[in-house]
Amino acid sequence: MSGSETRAFNRILRPDDIYDPEGTYWADLPVGRKVKFVNKVNNQEAKEEFAAVWSMFKKDPLAPFGAYFRNFIIPGMGLGLEGYVLFSIGNIKPLFQAAFPLCWGSKKICNPTWLAATEYLEICGIIVGQVSVGIIGDWLGRRWGLIQDATIMFFGLIMLIAAWGTTQNGWVICYAWSLFFYGIGVGGEYPMTATSGMENAVGSGKISTRFDRLHRGRQVTSAFLMQGWGQFFNQAILIILLLIFHHGSGNPPYSEVSAQWTYRISFVPPAIGTLLLIYFRVYKMRRSNTQLAAMKSKQKVTGYDVQSLKLMFRYFGLRVVGTAGAWYCNDVFFYGNKLFQSQFIAILTPNNHSVIVGWLWNLLNVVVSLFGYYLASFLVDNKLYGRKWMMIIGFMGDFILFVVPGFNYGYYSKAGIKSFQAMYFLSSFFNQFGPNSVTFLAAAEVYPVSVRATAHGFSAAVGKLGALHAAVMYNYTKTTQNFHIVPWFGLAGALLTWLFIPDTTGLDLKEAERRWTYIRAGREHDYHGIAIHPKHLSVWERFRGVAKDYDPDLDFQAKVAELRSNWEELQMKRAEEKLTALDEVDEEDWDPELHAYFSRTSNSSVTGFKDPIKESSEEEEKPSIAQ
Repeated sequence: MSGSETRAFNRILRPDDIYDPEGTYWADLPVGRKVKFVNKVNNQEAKEEFAAVWSMFKKDPLAPFGAYFRNFIIPGMGLGLEGYVLFSIGNIKPLFQAAFPLCWGSKKICNPTWLAATEYLEICGIIVGQVSVGIIGDWLGRRWGLIQDATIMFFGLIMLIAAWGTTQNGWVICYAWSLFFYGIGVGGEYPMTATSGMENAVGSGKISTRFDRLHRGRQVTSAFLMQGWGQFFNQAILIILLLIFHHGSGNPPYSEVSAQWTYRISFVPPAIGTLLLIYFRVYKMRRSNTQLAAMKSKQKVTGYDVQSLKLMFRYFGLRVVGTAGAWYCNDVFFYGNKLFQSQFIAILTPNNHSVIVGWLWNLLNVVVSLFGYYLASFLVDNKLYGRKWMMIIGFMGDFILFVVPGFNYGYYSKAGIKSFQAMYFLSSFFNQFGPNSVTFLAAAEVYPVSVRATAHGFSAAVGKLGALHAAVMYNYTKTTQNFHIVPWFGLAGALLTWLFIPDTTGLDLKEAERRWTYIRAGREHDYHGIAIHPKHLSVWERFRGVAKDYDPDLDFQAKVAELRSNWEELQMKRAEEKLTALDEVDEEDWDPELHAYFSRTSNSSVTGFKDPIKESSEEEEKPSIAQ
């Protein structure tokens, strides 16, 4: 084998960002060599990215901002807009209670059930959207689901802006059903943004590349963190609007007119943004179905892949328990934190009756959360830390930060108020720098393409049941009781993560799909690749012995056999004049040097095939195959 052919095999089958020069997978390296290898790859990638950004900046100082806008803001705009509206409901409620005391306050003229429904129906709508649009995304395609979500959210916003009634109770009913309708679109954003963001990480859903392996998590979490910016802008805009319509004063009493104008105008910016989002998804995301379509074509599936759904629950059923259960625990924390913030602020600012003061404290809490979002995005792809540890540490951080004041509430709510404040803000930080970001990513990443949106949507829907749990529970429990109940969901989330969720940090998703192809063909034990490496399996899967088939040498032989089989199929098609040029085939799989090698060895048997990289390194006196 020539040196160029050796390098071609090395580049395709053992890329240097996950294999060392001797052809050893990074997770198989001893600890010292593993740390050294991972840091070397990360440092090299950071230097290349910095050089690329600096080159862009020298040509045009605004170019890096444009790149950030295209790669992170646009993909996450749907989640940013839903974060704006979703959390505005809790932000607006104190204003409604102050401006409409007989309705939202004492509930004398409004039905308490419908007032509570403004929180419950929104969550119910989200659950409906997560399940239904997840199925639609796998059935009709990601692009259709994305367009449908944005359209539903747009009309939901129009309904929220125009919500009215002949009585205040009638207005509350109209407002509640508008939230339900809008929630359906919000729910669909979860599976659609996660799956499309992951599958389009390298552009148009092509097969995995070095960039995808090194930055897939960052691509998805950077889109998800737009939810935090949505919360920030909603709170900031509400403060500005109330100051405008309340004659420059944030102090009570608040008039019904100023409250109505503040509430309705606050929904105008997201309505305009959602309309632009519809345009972008219709005209600028025409190839967002590429990876799903390619997989269905390969498996000869039309419509919804029912067989893959059955196989997913058979082989990955406990992964579903892990992603759905951990999301449930997280949402008890996440939404419970949001619902609890009014009680927290009341402790910090006793005898305060100003809505603005509460909003300013919430704005500070959102800023702390944003630091968590960004740090999660920064570290989520680091192979030495990664998804699973980030999730477990985040859960445990929240557990500790709630359980400590829970068992000494009297002290922390009075003399230790500064410590209490610090713990509350840190709980927001660890929630984003952990489970809230990683559940969104993991619930898409650990499942095959053909049912990815369905599995993500189901996990997210179960998560929203956790939000519903928090909303209901907080109506019947006291503050001290909440501190004794909520922390244990953090501990349960950490245990579910540790036991049932695999760590896909650094795993090439092309390999995960390759394993799924074997499973779907009824040949699970014939797969020997890195997707069943113990590093990328859950504790439960390791206990079951899934990793026993892992064998790098057998896997390499299988990969070469697969490449040869695909090459032979290509030659047959050429003979039938279906293809006329080599460059019409994917360049990464069909390097000219590989073509030359298979042509020269076309009569060879692949049985007992020797590793051409190791064989070449023995025959050629070279210090390293990577040179």
